[in-house]
Amino acid sequence: MKISTIKNLLDAELICCEEGLEHHVYSACGSDMMSDVLAYVKDQAVLLTGLVNSQVIRTAEMMDMKCIVFVRSKLPTAEMTKLAEESGIVLLATKKRMYEACGILYSNGLYGNRVKNV
Repeated sequence: MKISTIKNLLDAELICCEEGLEHHVYSACGSDMMSDVLAYVKDQAVLLTGLVNSQVIRTAEMMDMKCIVFVRSKLPTAEMTKLAEESGIVLLATKKRMYEACGILYSNGLYGNRVKNV
């Protein structure tokens, strides 16, 4: 799934890294606990979170994630946006709650650790 498709499905606002919208991603996870992301997440390209601090960007960078979607109308700080731009991580923000956002992406074929066989 293209990141631009995620943006459209979640009716999300683009915060930075428009050039990354055409990247393809094959998995996602949702968490507000970065320790869980570090401990349990493998090969996830998209992180959905309501946590707004620079640790989110650092975690995504360490895990080689391509996109962060902030849920519940949360917006990253200017410092976070700068870090994301330096790493080429697309930042999106949606008004949807995490449960709904994850459900929309899952029902449209973006899974955890696998690609849907159709």
